[in-house]
Amino acid sequence: MPTQSKPAAALRISSSLRHYATIPLRAIAGGGFVQHGVAKIIKGPEAFAAILQSLHVPFPHLSAYLTILVELLGGTALLFGAFVAWVSVPAVTVLLVAMFTVHLPYGFSSIKLKAVVDGRAQFGPPGYECDLLYIACIVALVLLNPGPWSIDGYRLRERNS
Repeated sequence: MPTQSKPAAALRISSSLRHYATIPLRAIAGGGFVQHGVAKIIKGPEAFAAILQSLHVPFPHLSAYLTILVELLGGTALLFGAFVAWVSVPAVTVLLVAMFTVHLPYGFSSIKLKAVVDGRAQFGPPGYECDLLYIACIVALVLLNPGPWSIDGYRLRERNS
């Protein structure tokens, strides 16, 4: 009886785990969105609106509240894999607005080491790298479907039964 080679066994394991690949995507994209929304709530929506106003974003107060809503509700939906195709549109819109109004002038890299002071790194403003990473995660979730242990997986399975 021939033994299976190590690469073939690894391929079999990886193909069986492939079904779960969307879980870390949901965790990082959804969790990140929720964290950003919570941070804006803690600092106060008015503070975020003031930032938007200084950036000449139209309707800064409305934009602030809509952004926070998308980050909290959209992030929670992504995290739990609920209505991912629908949530992706406002989520990607928020990311594109952030990219073009805030991050684009600072270039691609999200990490800009400016100095080390007293053994602690000091960083400059982030570029648009993280925006693109979030967009890539969200697009992958839309294309792959949110996978197991998701509300969409349950909802679509029930509908197709």
